[in-house]
Amino acid sequence: MSYQPKKRRVTCEINIVPYIDVMFVLLIIFMVTAPFITQGVDVDLPSTTTAKTAAELVGENNEKPPIIVEVDRDGHLGISVDDQEMQRGLGLNELLTRVRAELQLNPESTVLVGGDARAPYAYIIETLDALNQAGVGSVGLMTEPLEQ
Repeated sequence: MSYQPKKRRVTCEINIVPYIDVMFVLLIIFMVTAPFITQGVDVDLPSTTTAKTAAELVGENNEKPPIIVEVDRDGHLGISVDDQEMQRGLGLNELLTRVRAELQLNPESTVLVGGDARAPYAYIIETLDALNQAGVGSVGLMTEPLEQ
């Protein structure tokens, strides 16, 4: 009996295990760094002595968090609905579309505009006027209570 070598088939396969490992590491890196990448603009609200807190305002109305429209000192707009994170960088038309949609879902929602104390008055008036033309009946202005 003579020795016969086994016939081996040549297979062309890509070993994907290292790629899965690399993707897993990248996923972990992105998940860890994502909370640090949030971009925000601080809005320095003007202060008053008769300001009510948002909790007092919600308690008076309908237990529903208000729709907050924010105008920063450069005139950029943002919106926050149901105490969610502020979405910034919206255009006026996009902002009005979001406010109308929220008011159709919850007609009793309060709309509050928070304008930066350093923002030109014109930016805040333009936003208030656009909200009025969009059919928002009553709009409140946000302020910070004075510390006494």
